[in-house]
Amino acid sequence: MRTLAAKPDFQLLASRIAAVTPNDQARWGRMNAYQMLRHLADAFLIPLGETKLSEETSLFRRTLLKWGAFWVPTPWPKGFPTPPEIDQCRLGIVNGDFETARQQVLARLTQLRSARAEGVHHHIFGALTQKEWMRWGWLHTDHHLRQFGR
Repeated sequence: MRTLAAKPDFQLLASRIAAVTPNDQARWGRMNAYQMLRHLADAFLIPLGETKLSEETSLFRRTLLKWGAFWVPTPWPKGFPTPPEIDQCRLGIVNGDFETARQQVLARLTQLRSARAEGVHHHIFGALTQKEWMRWGWLHTDHHLRQFGR
């Protein structure tokens, strides 16, 4: 299972992020490549304790859904709703400095690897362990990079 905690897995994500271009077209969803980078950068603020999203959790989501999402070796499905606080389309963010957005994603990924996120709440999955946040970080980033063919 890939995770941000493993250096080769982290390096693989970093190289995939480096390959994203402003002209990449989404295979699904509404975001453009810039919005995707901003979405990832904003999402990493959750385990870093700098952003809190409105709770959308339940017993099912904190147990079975979390287990399946983190530990069943299949890619995350398309079309899962984005929380409004980090939905770039809803926020009206269309374009900006692409390289700054890329560097922000890479910086926050690096920051997350060394952060103590143990017990920080995810809006759907509830309190996560450090191991779960490292897995989430890899899965969430992978999901959006696949969205853009990366």
